Amino acid sequence: MTMHLHELNAGSRKKRKRVGRGPGSGLGKTCGRGHKGAKSRSGFKNKRGFEGGQTPLKRRLPKFGFTNPNRQTYQLINLDRLEKLEQLTDGASLEMQQMLEMGLIRNTKTPVKLLGRGSLTKKIKITVDKASRGAVESVTQAGGEVIIPS
Repeated sequence: MTMHLHELNAGSRKKRKRVGRGPGSGLGKTCGRGHKGAKSRSGFKNKRGFEGGQTPLKRRLPKFGFTNPNRQTYQLINLDRLEKLEQLTDGASLEMQQMLEMGLIRNTKTPVKLLGRGSLTKKIKITVDKASRGAVESVTQAGGEVIIPS
């Protein structure tokens, strides 16, 4: 069943606010903006975190912590994801480019780490930048090999 514009309820067809049309409208003179201040002026944009001149919460709270500029981030791959892949067969070798094509990683520039969640039954040879001890053990138990170029 289709609905037409003339069938809409009264509440869904609200008229727009017409400001500056005299005192009888209730939105004359100051046009609903009140008297003076930044909010009454044209071009006013409320800046994120601005608290009306009061020292903002971000500046009242103390600084803490440390950000390591040399932090190395890895793209993580777990064994259960490799197990679910249907394209991956016994005796297959996985390298960065194949992982990218399969959607396991997002890019080839960020290093890849293999983690040991789940189990692996496929015999595969996988090349990664880093691997957890458990992941290496699971892959070798399945008859595969983890290659970590140094």
